[in-house]
Amino acid sequence: MKLADKASIVRLLSMFFSRQRPGFERALRILLAAATCVSILITVSIIASVLFEALRFFKLVPLTDFLFGLKWSPQTALTADQGGSSGAFGAIPVFLGTFMITAIAMLVAIPAGLMSAIYISEYSGPRARGIIKPGLEILAGIPSVVYGYFAATAFAPFLQHLGAGIGLTVASESAFAAGAIMGIMIIPFVTSLSDDVMNAVPNSLRAGSLALGATRSETVKKVVIPAALPGIMGAALLAVSRGIGETMIVVMAAGLAANLTLNPFSSVTAVTAQIVTLLTGDQEFNSSKTLAAFALGFTLFLMTLALNVAALAIVKKYREQYE
Repeated sequence: MKLADKASIVRLLSMFFSRQRPGFERALRILLAAATCVSILITVSIIASVLFEALRFFKLVPLTDFLFGLKWSPQTALTADQGGSSGAFGAIPVFLGTFMITAIAMLVAIPAGLMSAIYISEYSGPRARGIIKPGLEILAGIPSVVYGYFAATAFAPFLQHLGAGIGLTVASESAFAAGAIMGIMIIPFVTSLSDDVMNAVPNSLRAGSLALGATRSETVKKVVIPAALPGIMGAALLAVSRGIGETMIVVMAAGLAANLTLNPFSSVTAVTAQIVTLLTGDQEFNSSKTLAAFALGFTLFLMTLALNVAALAIVKKYREQYE
């Protein structure tokens, strides 16, 4: 084929595609808009279904009893003549256990994650950064059931043995065991977000501090961290929401007993563990016991939504400050 013929074919194809481009772009916009609408519709449907079942539960159990009750024992009678199984749906012990486990996890994850991020961002060289970052990403990729298995079979027995050696009573399933392992799981999450935030701090601030005679540690403490503090707070809030929603570690290491206690070495339960327990097996969605899972789930959704909104607002404010 001659060169002139090839050029003419290219011109014809170019003219064809240029004429078809507006229609193609219009079809692509419609497809993207449809995908967005489907995503929003799925989210709204999930929320609506959970809300509908939660409202059915609150018709059977008063909202005040659920929010302010001090006893959680969702065992209802299966037959009309069965006694002693009226059920108690006070959610305070459940949410107290959730908050205790999450607080322990944050006490582990936030300091360790923040210090790791400071080292990676401010002190490590390119070679060390290239090793540490992938290592943390590997930790982030480990399934939570593996962490839960480690907590139940290794860490919790070790903690119980250690407590017995010093005269401290530690339950075989405790809030401390679940919270500590959950904190280890969340460390890569906090480190990655905090590292990104500190890298976004302009180098001119560091250079100005060093030019005034400050050491690198003083620059980190008095310049970098205060400048990145809103973003670090946003990372911490996102980590809290991640910890509140964790299921497998809590189910395997914290226990299912809804004890109203502040002792971190006792067995407690959490919202996610109770949802799993209430919905396990063949269940009918007509009893208050099963519907209680949806009430817990909707309350948990509202809590995590509030934390995520607060975290995103803080991060957005931080980004607008330096962009």
